[in-house]
Amino acid sequence: MDLDFTKVPTPCYVVDERLLIKNLEILKKVEEETGCRILLATKAFSMYETFPLVAKYLSGVTSSSLHEARLGYEEMGKEVHIYAAAYKEEEFDKIMRYCNHIVFNSFNQWNKYKEKIKAAGKPISCGLRINPEYAEVETELYNPCAPKSRMGITLEHFAGEDLEGIEGLHFHAMCEQNSDTLERILKVVEEKFGAYLHQMKWINFGGGHHITRADYDLEKLIKCIKHIKETYDIEVYLEPGEAVALNTGYLVSTVLETLHNDIDIAILDTSAACHMPDVLEMPYRPQIIGSGLATEKAYTYRLGSATCLAGDVIGDYSFDAPLKEGDRLVFCDMAHYTMVKNNTFNGINLPSIVLYSEKEGFKIVKSFGYEDFKSRL
Repeated sequence: MDLDFTKVPTPCYVVDERLLIKNLEILKKVEEETGCRILLATKAFSMYETFPLVAKYLSGVTSSSLHEARLGYEEMGKEVHIYAAAYKEEEFDKIMRYCNHIVFNSFNQWNKYKEKIKAAGKPISCGLRINPEYAEVETELYNPCAPKSRMGITLEHFAGEDLEGIEGLHFHAMCEQNSDTLERILKVVEEKFGAYLHQMKWINFGGGHHITRADYDLEKLIKCIKHIKETYDIEVYLEPGEAVALNTGYLVSTVLETLHNDIDIAILDTSAACHMPDVLEMPYRPQIIGSGLATEKAYTYRLGSATCLAGDVIGDYSFDAPLKEGDRLVFCDMAHYTMVKNNTFNGINLPSIVLYSEKEGFKIVKSFGYEDFKSRL
């Protein structure tokens, strides 16, 4: 990569606009070849500095809360969809102000708010989230179709319900997966809910589609979308989040100290718990530019944070030369599920947010300090 990471403060997230455009062009191609509509899932990537750019390629945003919906409405200004397992009554008027698609998690929620929607004074397309009770997600924490899931209506609970006013069905059953998984899920969805699809105007395939990954089967995705559109004569939505920002960003860190306790250890000014929590939650091992697996290169270090959390360890990495105070380490694929999930545990400062473009070079979009920590408490 041709970026000079010595020119940015640490810790900081750096999003490379060139890589973001590359992803957006792939997603736009899917839209153009199928006639589907692709939305940015802001739960994964809410760097609104990039929203005017994203708006040139995608159809809008999908949100999981009032605040996300408002952000999409104000900063992108295109379609705004929302889904939540339940809505707070005191927020619902504002949700209707910002959204033009609202997906409900139960018939009870739909019945509670449908009269409000009729009186909203604007067209709002309403849908129901279905649970096909089938998924291939290996990490239970991220499986929305796991047994006893709170997300979506199973076929059993559709029996005898009135669908008047419902225009679409929404499902989410994937996580970082390829289109062969989608193909298998769609077969289940059609078997269970096909009769209802004939009554709908749209279906939303949800997120978890790794569309911009190098090995992703785009042609199979296009085939799946066209099949559903042609079979049921409905609009198809997809709402990837990770695929928009996949491999577009970095987290730049500085080595603060090195020590030894059976293994060489390096203390960084970034934190897995605070700045990249999915490293601990998923869990997964982020790539560092120029590093190798433990013992693969000459010098192996366990990388940890300056926090007091004993388990705040990023992992074991090897390097060609010994690490020393002041060295920069650059973590890859740090645009999605980082800025949206980070926190100030221990009073650790949030990383700055930087956008790189060919026109402006490195641009510091936002820096954080004590007031950001204090204002949350």
